[in-house]
Amino acid sequence: MIATSYLEISAKAYRQNIRYIRSEIGPSTVISAVVKGNAYGHGIQQMVEIAEKAGIRHFSTFSSDEAWEVFRCSKKKSEIMILGMLYPEEMSDIIKAGINFYVYDFRRLELAVTISKSLGIQAKIHIELETGFHRTGFEWSSREKLATYLKEQMDHIQLKGLCSHYAGAESVSNFVRVKNQIEVYNNFKTYFNQKGIHFEKYHTACSAATLIFPETIMDMVRIGIAGYGFWPTKETFFAKLNSLPKANKNPLKRLVSWKSTVMSIKPVKMGEFVGYGNSFMALQNMRLAIVPVGYAHGYSRLLSNQGQVLIRGKFCNVVGTVTMNTIALNITNLKNIEVGDEVVLIGKQGNKEITVASFSESTQQVNYELLTRLPKDIPRRIIP
Repeated sequence: MIATSYLEISAKAYRQNIRYIRSEIGPSTVISAVVKGNAYGHGIQQMVEIAEKAGIRHFSTFSSDEAWEVFRCSKKKSEIMILGMLYPEEMSDIIKAGINFYVYDFRRLELAVTISKSLGIQAKIHIELETGFHRTGFEWSSREKLATYLKEQMDHIQLKGLCSHYAGAESVSNFVRVKNQIEVYNNFKTYFNQKGIHFEKYHTACSAATLIFPETIMDMVRIGIAGYGFWPTKETFFAKLNSLPKANKNPLKRLVSWKSTVMSIKPVKMGEFVGYGNSFMALQNMRLAIVPVGYAHGYSRLLSNQGQVLIRGKFCNVVGTVTMNTIALNITNLKNIEVGDEVVLIGKQGNKEITVASFSESTQQVNYELLTRLPKDIPRRIIP
């Protein structure tokens, strides 16, 4: 079976990104590779293989189904941590497998203890704190009850981590808000220490916090978008710009390229419309290249009459409406284009490049959204 497009994932670029992140955090801090959202669209299976070869031994997922996929793919018995969704009926198997998971309320905490008692296996938990995101996490007002319960149940739980997630760390405009969240976390940490409750790892930093707020770099950092070669935001990049090496002003390298082929070449006469509706009319006699990628494959309909691709090292404009399975490209001014020619949707060809960032700006999507919308059934090929 041959797919209509494929993704290339660069292991070399990932190794470079990990080297840069390691230079920021020092030798002892653990890097947890965040592979939620199908590894930000790059593919969990592919990224676990690439990351483990790069020395990563800790992975973060949002949900249990992602955790099981990492569990099946791991060749190094890496540690796995669930940041979010875990159904109660799954917890027994999760505990048996030794998979870590966040605990953010008493309901989940009490269930973990109950199942741990019945299995005779300690649950590996990370206590998540509410510091200002207002999504999940124990409130400051519950600290006394929480501390008491944890001390009572020490035989049944392993306190693998004390954690939180900072809202707005990717934006300089949120500087005060993030500083306040850091203070709340540190108050929790001090309180538990005073109660004689200690955790294996203290961790709060995502990619943005790691890069902009060095005080959040503790025992572990959770690296998502930066591992895939993207700055969380332009603000993050500009905040680091002066400290970047002069020889390489962008040490983060993109892993992903998206490629397809020319499926058909079609002449269109002046005055005729291209595709559905009347959004594009040929103002001259034209030649079109039809490519078998459309919005069903993650190529947004918002790129109708806006998108660009590369063929034979030249930019070509998308004309007409992006359909479910195809796009049409204006190749009127290009010579020697043939059926089967490589089409680069994202990535480099020759000395030209279509970046995810430029692609995203055309569709009003952020990098995160575009990447995670790439369907799982597009083949991912690891490039050494």
